[in-house]
Amino acid sequence: MQDLPGKWNSEAGFEALFKELYAPLHRYASGLIADELQAEELVQDVFLKLWQQKDQIQIATNVQAYLYRAVHNNAMNLLNHEKVKAKYQTYMKTRTAQYADSPSKTLAAKELKEQIFRAMDKIPEKCRAIFFLSRQESLSYKAIADQLGISVKTVENQMSKALKILREELRDYLPFTAFLFFLFNF
Repeated sequence: MQDLPGKWNSEAGFEALFKELYAPLHRYASGLIADELQAEELVQDVFLKLWQQKDQIQIATNVQAYLYRAVHNNAMNLLNHEKVKAKYQTYMKTRTAQYADSPSKTLAAKELKEQIFRAMDKIPEKCRAIFFLSRQESLSYKAIADQLGISVKTVENQMSKALKILREELRDYLPFTAFLFFLFNF
């Protein structure tokens, strides 16, 4: 494809560019990431970004080289992201296995869970409701304040109160508590 400046910026030029380069770019992406669907999505994303940013992109060489480099970079980013995810999953499996291996650890986890429920019962009802909206529903303090018709400062104070009660009630379990909060979604 002869690369004339701005030729691909028009709808007709972009469509011609897409028709000419989509298949070779897809083959290239498939060779890099070995997943047809992800390769297809990756190439479509590159073309979409090119079209969306056509007025801002300054291509110094030619558009074909630019697209191959963009596909390459996106494929490498995807592969790196997959590596990070795999490492995290392996890490979490080993961490979970550490706490689930022995009957004594299982019993300790059960006791801690019961202690957490007892500690939660000591939190006043309105305070507990705010705590659950924050931790279970993942609402921001502002969203909780809006939902309950109270000030953000009240939400902050109630969260502080709930966390203080939990720290006091679970002080003997604190190193293990953080893991269980994650594990049991408290």
